[in-house]
Amino acid sequence: MRFNIFCTAAGRLRVSADKRAQTILLLLAFLAAAAVGLFLLQGLSAENAAFNLPRRVKAIAAMVLIAICTGYSSVVFQTITENRILTPSVMGLDSLYLFIQSLVVFLFGAHQLTTMDGTLHFLLSAGAMMFASGILYQFIFDGENRNVYVLVLIGIIMGIFFSGIASFLQMLIDPNEFLVLQDAMFASFKIINEELLLISAVITAAVFVFSRRDWPRFDVLGLGRDTAISLGVNYNSLVRRTLLLIAVMVSVSTALVGPITFLGILLVSLARELLKTFRHRDLILGAVLIGVIALALGQFVVERILQTVTTIGVILNFVGGTCFIVLLLRESKR
Repeated sequence: MRFNIFCTAAGRLRVSADKRAQTILLLLAFLAAAAVGLFLLQGLSAENAAFNLPRRVKAIAAMVLIAICTGYSSVVFQTITENRILTPSVMGLDSLYLFIQSLVVFLFGAHQLTTMDGTLHFLLSAGAMMFASGILYQFIFDGENRNVYVLVLIGIIMGIFFSGIASFLQMLIDPNEFLVLQDAMFASFKIINEELLLISAVITAAVFVFSRRDWPRFDVLGLGRDTAISLGVNYNSLVRRTLLLIAVMVSVSTALVGPITFLGILLVSLARELLKTFRHRDLILGAVLIGVIALALGQFVVERILQTVTTIGVILNFVGGTCFIVLLLRESKR
């Protein structure tokens, strides 16, 4: 009798939590649409619409793509690592991207970086990051006693390693060429290549559709590794497959617009705080919508208020870095 009463109460609480999450998701969708509309329509007139509107539509498409990649990868990565602070940026892919750009300028000059075919540059950057991730994952999961925590540790070491080499190369580069390299060091939505946007969208859509069947498994994995295994989840296969998909999404988004290191921690933290649910379906959608809001409003502030004196990456890294510090202080008090 008591057990039935408990189950009934638990069911009602779950339904109430689901309704709350759905209400918040609808509100986030409305705010995302408003932010997109503000960015698209601000300062638009009959005289400049033909020039500004297509550029802004491409920028919004890129923002949605980055929000999907970052939101999904950050939520799922935290579930795999069982840590609310870590994001895929600790794997060192951002540092590897900066190392590749610095190496190209150091060996061939800034002219080569600016005149290189956009598709070739995209494939080189994304391919190198995917290749490095694949080698790392294969090395980690090749042994019986290795696990995702060793992967995170090696990823952090790799990030420091590539960041150090990139900094060393930047010190040797001519100051005039370094100014050109500096544009690649920060994310920007000013100029979006349509061909690269289409390629990125196709890759992201394929990864998103392929990973959709694993979302219920992530709900179980959120209970802990041992519990998930006892409930029938093939842990190693799921983690290996998901980490490769995360690497693809992070590589594509970084190669398309540049690195935004702390965007992931900002999106997933706000999504968890607002939705308060364990369902990855809602968490991922919430993180994506928050990402669209943050990117659209951030780019609006950069273009209309700050008059492009800085980039959106600087603003989001400042806000996300602050959020990261708050999370660290909160975790240290527990």
